Amino acid sequence: MAAWAVLALYVVVILAGPLVVSGDPLAQSSDQLLPAFSPGHLLGTDDLGRDQLVRLLHGGQPLLLVSVASTALAAVLGSALGMIAGFFGRVPDTVVMRSMDIVLAFPLVLVAILMVAVLGGGAVNMIIAITVSQIPYFARLARNLTLRERTHDYVRSARALGVSGGTVLRREILPNLTGSLLVQATSTLAIAAGLASALSYLGLGLNASTPDWGYMVKAGQEFMFSNPGLVLQPGLLITVFAVACNFAGDDLGDALGSRK
Repeated sequence: MAAWAVLALYVVVILAGPLVVSGDPLAQSSDQLLPAFSPGHLLGTDDLGRDQLVRLLHGGQPLLLVSVASTALAAVLGSALGMIAGFFGRVPDTVVMRSMDIVLAFPLVLVAILMVAVLGGGAVNMIIAITVSQIPYFARLARNLTLRERTHDYVRSARALGVSGGTVLRREILPNLTGSLLVQATSTLAIAAGLASALSYLGLGLNASTPDWGYMVKAGQEFMFSNPGLVLQPGLLITVFAVACNFAGDDLGDALGSRK
């Protein structure tokens, strides 16, 4: 329950925070490297005199956007491919799953880095890169679940009545896979947040003028010992978000499992 509360708090603060705490995250001043609880700057300022609290509030928006969008796309595309492979078998199964094996042969971060290196930086390309790296996990899960469901009587009955394969997948099998796919999506959200932060940290994400937690960690490294808050604050926010997603996924899995 604490994990769900933390995630809800993240969403509310990230979306409404910039409206409540006014300020330009790019505005520079002479108040450089002020520590936390300085007058007029609750969390201090960075090396360019930019307010850290304002930047943190704005920096969460790209992370939330990229994480949610890439997870949703990966869930939709991967689940569709896995269901097709598991239901029809033979050539579709071979083509889809061998393609997924090729992607899985490379580390997640490497796949994302290669995609961004080819496509370039920016939020859209980050979403594409993370989506491609996560599709195989949804595809494999959906395929295995579909293989199990297609042997049940309700699927055989639908096929005997002449219902098309696409309709059977959409109306009969998909509703029975939704719970497991939601659990996978919740856990994937944490991975997507980590990948998005890693790409920004490596300078392959958004441009430097856009506040972003991953880039803020990198920019603050130079001042780790003189002003550690510049690194610890965004780093802690990323870590807590990822941990909360994992705990929420475990809780969702337990809840759905108890209903079966």
